[in-house]
Amino acid sequence: MTETSANTPVPPGNTVPPGNTVPSKASVPAVTLKDARLSFGARTLWDGLDLEVQPGEFIAVLGPNGSGKTSLLKILLGQLQLSGGSAQIVGTPARAGNSHVGYIPQQKSIDDGLPLRGRDLVGLGVDGHQWGTGLLRRGRRRKIVDDAIAQVSAQSFADAPIGSMSGGEQQRLRIAQALVGDPRILLCDEPLLSLDLANQHLVSTLIDKRRRSHDTAVLFVTHEINPILPLVDRVLYLVDGKFRIGTPAEVMTSEVLSDLYNTDVEVLQVRGRLVVIGTGDAIDALGSAGGLRPGEGVHHSDEDHHQ
Repeated sequence: MTETSANTPVPPGNTVPPGNTVPSKASVPAVTLKDARLSFGARTLWDGLDLEVQPGEFIAVLGPNGSGKTSLLKILLGQLQLSGGSAQIVGTPARAGNSHVGYIPQQKSIDDGLPLRGRDLVGLGVDGHQWGTGLLRRGRRRKIVDDAIAQVSAQSFADAPIGSMSGGEQQRLRIAQALVGDPRILLCDEPLLSLDLANQHLVSTLIDKRRRSHDTAVLFVTHEINPILPLVDRVLYLVDGKFRIGTPAEVMTSEVLSDLYNTDVEVLQVRGRLVVIGTGDAIDALGSAGGLRPGEGVHHSDEDHHQ
């Protein structure tokens, strides 16, 4: 049976700086899932999922390998259909090519020989939103790309070959690419993966800066909550067909995770970090929301096996 805590949205408490105006649709939830079910054959990943993500709210999506984290993003991107229930983006059914949605993928290495500049990578996001290519529109396109690059402070390396950049620089440009459509929601699929701690902090800060300055909602899939813990308003934790929704203090507890995993789990706070520890055979089955290095404890898989 699916389990969930009370699903009352926690106000993110963000304010829009002077000079920024929030569109009238800002009062509409950025994401609405109602009685959502996702099944693959006889296996149901989750059922009865109700979730509203408010403008400016930062939601972390956690859970072990195969729990449906990445599939949730694919549904909101219009790449996958629900088995039941509904999914909406800013009040309209989720669909492919929605300009309200910005997508930030995992950091992946790029071939050094690829003849693509940083601004070309960002420009692909503009083309994906079907901006025209006429002379006047090319000027508009250039401004959009320049503005997005400025938002992530990447001007100094935007004209360099993308393959020559560090992983952190490449990921900053992927954020810029996600911002070109002025999205209402940022869908982030493990964007900190393979980054060192300094770049994890930088990328997290850039995403948080955008949601605070533009009231952009964030749905952030991750295997490691600690780099974003100070930013998170609520957690959606998915495990074996069950889920819990609430603040980190409500969800990241020994009692809740033990119930979700149906085994003993202990959540510790160590110098401001969360460490999740399983017992006995559970160590091989559990994921970690806490930052343990391999060999020190349990750890979420980096991939969701397309689910």
